[in-house]
Amino acid sequence: MFHLKGIYLINPQWQSGNKSKQECTQLQKQALEAYIEDHNIFTVKLNQWQLNDYYTVPHTLLYDLKQKRADLDVLLLYSEEVLVNFINSYPARWLILKSFFKEVVFAAKQEENHLKGAG
Repeated sequence: MFHLKGIYLINPQWQSGNKSKQECTQLQKQALEAYIEDHNIFTVKLNQWQLNDYYTVPHTLLYDLKQKRADLDVLLLYSEEVLVNFINSYPARWLILKSFFKEVVFAAKQEENHLKGAG
């Protein structure tokens, strides 16, 4: 069976609405892991010392991508909103980061599209 290879990024500092950072981190994690499972994505660990299956710091991800030069299909994020500060502060780094992947998927949009399609 063919598997897409991907990496997911969670922002533990992101907050939405009246939810705590911890709740928002859990929300991101659950949505991304469900998307990974539903789409048979094989998550890649670039760094043997990496504690989690996901990244939490875009700069670290970019550094590891430059070191490994891995062939990856997808970068998974909960939404563009979770990285808006990084994207706006480091637009060139964001472009370089995205260039390591064939596509960037926002799991929250996929959920919305799925729910709209179900109605």
